Amino acid sequence: MAGIYLHATSGEVAIANGKTILQVVAAANDRIRISGWGISIKGTSATDVPVLVQLLRQTTAGTMSAGSAGTNISKKNNSDTETVQTTVQINATAEPTPGDIIESFELHPQTGTYKFFPSQQEVIVPNGGRLGVKVTSAALTYSCVCDMDIEE
Repeated sequence: MAGIYLHATSGEVAIANGKTILQVVAAANDRIRISGWGISIKGTSATDVPVLVQLLRQTTAGTMSAGSAGTNISKKNNSDTETVQTTVQINATAEPTPGDIIESFELHPQTGTYKFFPSQQEVIVPNGGRLGVKVTSAALTYSCVCDMDIEE
């Protein structure tokens, strides 16, 4: 990690039952640190049931759309001259293989949350590793946006 700070976003993604909406992938020679992440959901009814949100390590890529530099991942300080090594995938059509669950909670579809990890407790993604955000909605289809702050 060289102190390049990045922001990754899924953009607006339609979710259904059990879908990875954002996956960050550390370069083969570079681990990354996740300092925070968030999600917001576009629910329309106060009576909708909560959705399950999971931050988890993933052992395969699944089938996802490739994120683009400047759209799905960008430098927080654009005067950094280094090339971004971390990549982003969004909107799974075939789910990645799940690994360890880092966080899991239910969230009402009309809300959102952003979580910061305290210093020295950030999530480390090892060289070539993957970290994803998966949302499971039992009954309805929603749109959502997921964001992640990364140090490379």
